[in-house]
Amino acid sequence: MNPVWMAAVIIAGTLTMAGCVSDRKYQEALAETESAKTELATTRAQKSALEQQVKTLKDLNVKFGNEAQAARDELDRIQYGRDKERGSTESRTKELEERVKQLAAQNRSLRLEYEDTKRHNETLKSLVARYQKELKDQSRSAGGSLAPSMPPPPPAGSGMPPSPSGTAAAGGIMNVNRASSSEMVLLLGLPKDVADRIVSNRPYKVKGELVAKNVVPKETFDMIKDRISVSP
Repeated sequence: MNPVWMAAVIIAGTLTMAGCVSDRKYQEALAETESAKTELATTRAQKSALEQQVKTLKDLNVKFGNEAQAARDELDRIQYGRDKERGSTESRTKELEERVKQLAAQNRSLRLEYEDTKRHNETLKSLVARYQKELKDQSRSAGGSLAPSMPPPPPAGSGMPPSPSGTAAAGGIMNVNRASSSEMVLLLGLPKDVADRIVSNRPYKVKGELVAKNVVPKETFDMIKDRISVSP
């Protein structure tokens, strides 16, 4: 029970028991009682208002907590997406860097191949020019030159084989337009496949065509060029 009510009851009881309650004192007691009632109602109203405020604050606290959790979840999602995107970007960057290295290596290889081809073309041009000059010189001198005389066949019974089809001229010069592959192997010391290529690619107008047509390597040609001819 409220202390004010208790005080009012005690006062009223005391005055009644004493039998000396006057009207004025009675009115004062009633006024105090009404004041106590009013104060009690005011206190109850304040308590109710405070409880309502506490409830509102709790609801706001829950709401703010939910919003804060949602914000943290969104932040985590953004952080995860950023990390994932960063990892993907780094991986893609590494792939592109590796591709650039491969392309650079291919570019260097192609450049070296181009330089080799360029040098090879210059060599071929030089050879062609030299052989063209040789062909022109032979054409100029063809009208006044005499065909070399062939050696007489060996006497019968001498045991010496005759010169095969006139392919080997005096001094051991072989006509590559007429000699067989076996004769080239025997007399020039060429491999069988090289001799076969010489036969399959003739006729030759100048000796240099053996190299120009890629029939024999340049090194092989240099070894046999003084021992061969292309005379008809």
